[in-house]
Amino acid sequence: MEWLHTHRAHFRLEPDADPEVGFLDRFKPIGEAATICKVLFREGVAGSRGASLARGLMDHLWRDALDGGRMLARAGRQEPMSPIPFEVYLPFREMGYQEPETERAVHLNHRLGSWAALELPPVRRLGMSTCERRFGLEPSTPVEEATARTWLARSPEPWTVEGHIGYSITHTVFHLTDWGERPEGLPEGMARYLARWLPVWLDDWLDLERWDLLGELLVVDACLPEPTLDEHAWRGFAAAQQPDGAMPAVLEMPRGSRDDVFDIVYHPTLVAAFASVLATSRAMARLSEPVAS
Repeated sequence: MEWLHTHRAHFRLEPDADPEVGFLDRFKPIGEAATICKVLFREGVAGSRGASLARGLMDHLWRDALDGGRMLARAGRQEPMSPIPFEVYLPFREMGYQEPETERAVHLNHRLGSWAALELPPVRRLGMSTCERRFGLEPSTPVEEATARTWLARSPEPWTVEGHIGYSITHTVFHLTDWGERPEGLPEGMARYLARWLPVWLDDWLDLERWDLLGELLVVDACLPEPTLDEHAWRGFAAAQQPDGAMPAVLEMPRGSRDDVFDIVYHPTLVAAFASVLATSRAMARLSEPVAS
């Protein structure tokens, strides 16, 4: 969190971005950072220093990067059917920030047939459904129906997992458990499948030094009803983290301009914060359990 807070100015938007790139391209890092900060506050295990850094980061993102939320409203006017402003706004809203124009746009879009008809990958559609539920709206696609369309719900051959599928697995779990808040939201069959194969995947990505995906899989472990908190994977993951807190995405830290390096490592660093907070919370919960006599 110290590294993310120190480099908070790099969470930036590009209002004059080339139309081929799109104005919304740089909203994703802001939404991800807000979500992780919300998790940190929710779990309450980061201490006063961590909480202060998280609140400072969220205040900066809202006030400076999003111009008090006005950039979200602008994005909604520029690309009215894009779900990105809604998805980015939600964690801020849950932490007490509000932008009236974006609120009105969400309610309007939710009534349009085009909103429900947006053609999205299955895990993205699941994310939309759970975001609508968190917002207090009826999901355009029922969560159960959206879940059934995902890769993980079908329990395919575990040896077919590669990077793209790996991220589909992790985000399916994140959405169904509300980012670790409700482990019971994971269907029983899905939890059994993950409990069987997750240790294998952790070993695979540790051997490949794919720290970003390994971190997300460690989060998945912490989201399970009975997490393993795999010590071998955690030791390897922790050893890759830099002294200043930054986390490489793969192998070693990249070189280049500050902006370029930030764009590569901000996500694995956020994932490291997410994973450590959940794992700490689960470990403390275990310690508080009564010992059988």
